[in-house]
Amino acid sequence: MVIAGPTAVGKTEICLHLAKIFQTEIISSDSRQFYRETEVGTAKPTNNELKEVQHHFINSLSIFDNYDVRKFEMETLQLLEKLFEKHDLVIMTGGSGLYIDAICYGFDEIPEVDPAIRERLIMDYHNDGIQNLQLRLQELDPVYYSQVDIQNPQRLMRALEVCIGTGKAYSSFRTKKKNIRSFNCILVGLERDREELYQRINQRMDIMIAKGIFEEAQRLYPYRHLNALQTVGYSEIFGFLEGKYNREEAERLLKRNSRRYAKRQMTWFKKYPEMTWFHPSNVEGIRDFLKEEIGSDF
Repeated sequence: MVIAGPTAVGKTEICLHLAKIFQTEIISSDSRQFYRETEVGTAKPTNNELKEVQHHFINSLSIFDNYDVRKFEMETLQLLEKLFEKHDLVIMTGGSGLYIDAICYGFDEIPEVDPAIRERLIMDYHNDGIQNLQLRLQELDPVYYSQVDIQNPQRLMRALEVCIGTGKAYSSFRTKKKNIRSFNCILVGLERDREELYQRINQRMDIMIAKGIFEEAQRLYPYRHLNALQTVGYSEIFGFLEGKYNREEAERLLKRNSRRYAKRQMTWFKKYPEMTWFHPSNVEGIRDFLKEEIGSDF
């Protein structure tokens, strides 16, 4: 079962509740929560929440580890084989749509490329901004450029590294053939009214600021070129630390870009015709839906 939704919608609370009802474990597909060093800025479950229910892929990596969605796919499929030996239902949750796709549908076979290419692209992005990435992708792969969210630097850099590393258009590798899985994916989406969600995002950012996200970003600043730190919540503060704008503007960008990130997440998840949507407060509705889907007597 997948519990998906945008940042700050309330996935953690729902998943903890459901995991207790169905006596199961939780797999995080939120790529921002994998890394031990990114504590304040990634809204991980608290230590107490992690003790309540067994979680996987939270604090499992260092920002210095070379990790990507393909490794996540391989490790998660291996883990699921073991978990399904003792559980009829396993919960996977997160806001990283690409990682959810990897488990439910699999990936096209795209060649591995030299990691140094991504490192150069990250430096170019920090030095020259996102427009440079957009222009390069438009030149190298106009087909994918017409499809991708051109405001998402991670997607742009992923496509560019393949174009540069293989000499072929990224779109040429995208066959969209779904892999057959040995398990069924039940997709549950969580959504709130836009104003309600945006208020929760703003409040979350205020809490992160009070807990020390600026100080955390200061400690991580020497490693800002690493792929793990190319994410909302750190990029805005890195810009402040580089002297591009003042702290007040950094805080404004943190909130604005988090809201924009949530909007992109919803756009991604809304493409799933098999996703069933609930307001996070409708816990009973979600529970009853799952019982019906899996034929559970819980």
